[in-house]
Amino acid sequence: MKLQHVRLLLQKRGHLLPARGRVQAVATCVQEPRRTVSTGPNKESNVENKSSVLGKRWKDTAETVIIGGGCVGVSLAYHLAKAGMKDVVLLEKSELTAGSTWHAAGLTTYFHPGINLKKIHYYSIKLYEDLEEETGQAVGFHQPGSIRIAVTPARVDEFKYQMTRARWHPNPQYLIGPEKVNEVFPLLNMEKILAGLYNPGDGHIDPYSLTMALASGARKYGAQLYFPAEVTNLTPRSDGTWNVGTPHGTIHAKRIVNATGFWAREVGKLIGLEHPLIPVHHQYVVTGTVPEVKALKKELPVLRDLEGSYYLRQERDGLLFGPYESQEKMKLQESWVTHGVPPGFGKELFESDLDRIMKHVEAAMDRVPVLKNADIINIVSGPITYSPDILPMVGPHQGVQNYWVAMGFGYGIIHAGGIGKFLSDWIIGGEPPFDLIEVDPNRYGKWTTTKYTALKARESYGFNNIVGYPKEERFGGRPTERVSGVYEALKTKCSMGFHAGWEQPHWFYKQGDDAEYKPSFRRTNWFEPVRREYNQVMEKVGVIDLTPFGKFTVKGKDAIKFLDHLVANTVPKEGYTNISHMLTPRGRVYAELTVSHVSPGEFLLITGSGSELHDLRWIEEFAIQGKYNVEIVNVTDEVGVLGVAGPLSRKVLQKLTSEDLNESAFKFLHGRRMNIAGIPVTAIRISYTGELGWELYHKRQDTSELYNKIMLAGDEEGIDNFGTYAMNVLRLEKAFRGWGAEMNCDTNPLEAGLQYFVKLNKQAEFIGKQAVKQIKEKGLQRKLVYLTLETDNVDPEGNESIWHNGKVVGNTTSGTFSYSINKSLAFAYVPTELSSAGQKLEVELLGTQYPATVIQEPLVLTEPTRNRIQKKGEGAKP
Repeated sequence: MKLQHVRLLLQKRGHLLPARGRVQAVATCVQEPRRTVSTGPNKESNVENKSSVLGKRWKDTAETVIIGGGCVGVSLAYHLAKAGMKDVVLLEKSELTAGSTWHAAGLTTYFHPGINLKKIHYYSIKLYEDLEEETGQAVGFHQPGSIRIAVTPARVDEFKYQMTRARWHPNPQYLIGPEKVNEVFPLLNMEKILAGLYNPGDGHIDPYSLTMALASGARKYGAQLYFPAEVTNLTPRSDGTWNVGTPHGTIHAKRIVNATGFWAREVGKLIGLEHPLIPVHHQYVVTGTVPEVKALKKELPVLRDLEGSYYLRQERDGLLFGPYESQEKMKLQESWVTHGVPPGFGKELFESDLDRIMKHVEAAMDRVPVLKNADIINIVSGPITYSPDILPMVGPHQGVQNYWVAMGFGYGIIHAGGIGKFLSDWIIGGEPPFDLIEVDPNRYGKWTTTKYTALKARESYGFNNIVGYPKEERFGGRPTERVSGVYEALKTKCSMGFHAGWEQPHWFYKQGDDAEYKPSFRRTNWFEPVRREYNQVMEKVGVIDLTPFGKFTVKGKDAIKFLDHLVANTVPKEGYTNISHMLTPRGRVYAELTVSHVSPGEFLLITGSGSELHDLRWIEEFAIQGKYNVEIVNVTDEVGVLGVAGPLSRKVLQKLTSEDLNESAFKFLHGRRMNIAGIPVTAIRISYTGELGWELYHKRQDTSELYNKIMLAGDEEGIDNFGTYAMNVLRLEKAFRGWGAEMNCDTNPLEAGLQYFVKLNKQAEFIGKQAVKQIKEKGLQRKLVYLTLETDNVDPEGNESIWHNGKVVGNTTSGTFSYSINKSLAFAYVPTELSSAGQKLEVELLGTQYPATVIQEPLVLTEPTRNRIQKKGEGAKP
């Protein structure tokens, strides 16, 4: 059947064309009730029976048990065993590659819009290039390159944006013009094509062969792979280890890793977890021989037509075409979430539905005209497991000791190699080898309902190929249950952002403003409103909703001793607050916390919204390891936070309390429990704006009343709201570092300029202390610098390339437009020899290299610093 005839056939028949070439599983079969999972191992089994079933001797103990024999699980087994771990066991319920691996299209690419996921892709490709030689197993790796095509100016801007984010990585990537596009893919209809993003070295690999080669390597290095060996129960032991039950017996494991693909929810339920995952029906079409393809002298690169929302690659002498349908047409296998995966589902497929993808078929035939006369020989429709944001979930899980996950891979083939190495290094080394918080499984929490997961997975799949703007917002599934007490009052006045389930104002609009959501690579409709909010805080007083902060209480007999070991700063005295950092054993910055000593032996720890469970897991882990007598409670959902900042903030708040808020009575970085407008709060004199201000922590149900009373009290002073965009400008002008930008697990505190907060002379042996001492002795290779830029209508966002003398020498970490000097401003990492004030550099933005100058930080002094300077000046007067 030729593709151009499919539409007519569908119209005449009024039903769907059945898929051919592979065994199909009828979709309606998956409605049967979820199977009952046994609660214990088969006690009648013995060593002889186990050996006869599995063909090898059964191991009763293991350092690591990996559950799931797809490409990701097998890759982890390979990497752990290769790294020297002696007791690695992989359990697969049926056979290797059963699930999503065997039917995958096998695409491999160096490209990723993220930063460190580029490292995952790079490692995978380099591994696959050498795997056949290492293992003796053919992997069917083709590397004809890939090309993304742009047919709109916005897409060209996106390619330029991605180029500057890629140049400081080793991944080969080039922006090419229409002539080069036509040269590398001669079968294209070139109409409207403006540019291409070209990645030589990209291609595709046979998923089955890849997994078998990794399995061969895993066995070679000593891992045991058992199948069929279904996990029937998981029982945690008092020491944090696990009993893993199977029909063949029980394995006592130090840790377990859930790498079970679309079975991941089932395994999670064995220990009471509801992983936010859902299977998506992904279809692709394989054609027979296409004469024009067969006549080519070299293999076509993989084509990604982003406006048409499909990929297309050569398959022997034909073509393989895979679309991403719109969120309205695409299909989720929601019954697997509600009723469980059918027990027998493994190497089966869903019934295909060409009607869903006809829009994409027509776009592909228009772009690659030889498709029109191609014969369909196979249609594959199989399950791919999606998380709400399409990114996988990788790493240790908060709240459960020694339970790791590697799940939710929408692109498992290209991720398998790199994720196997990443997790192996983390498991063996005790910390992540580099920062990948965007795939941390702990980015989701109890607010991530099944309904939310389904809505977001539908949105993420449908938006697979939309233009990826900076500051992008997606609105599916919002709001969740995580709304603050001022959400209803503010939602019609501002553009809300989404932060770990919370709605938080980004910027506020007033009459005459353009209130639409208009993301752009250039300055857009929020530019002037943010200036207005900036001036509000600098000149008067503003209020910001900070409820999304992650908030933990730590108390108990060992609280001070524990925190002294956990953070690099000194532990604040009662009534005081400081900024502290949790470092990794290698001396990297794992997290930044605001630590407040609110009462004897009781502390309030504050972190960013996106770091809540990421940081809590780390804190809990070290409390358990050190056997500290402490109680750690996550109070994020119970506590609301309002920030009040600006030169008139003291005047406004003083109207609402009998407490003395004057400088001498309530100093910077002091905190106390008090009443504001009759409402109990923990007030801390601190503000991420760098201006005079307080953060007011209170019961979440009191937020609305507290907000209203503050706004009423500040009417005379011209009080108004401000959002996170203005706060970002204010913090950058004050040269405040941000976790996830200027510091993370890729950076050490010395190169990030955090020396003041790292007390190497304190008596406690805090985590990372010795590593930081060694870093200091060896000297720094790079440093964080502060830049001003001469730009036009574009500002740095972070992760752009820094140039010097025609070479890329570093990268920005964050940036903005500074309203105080009417110039762009950025933080950046550069070699130490280029870090002196006055150094001239260039920052690439949208394909243009703009002149930049290293300046002395900060651009604007903080309010406490201004006060100190003023007092010194007054003291020096005769």
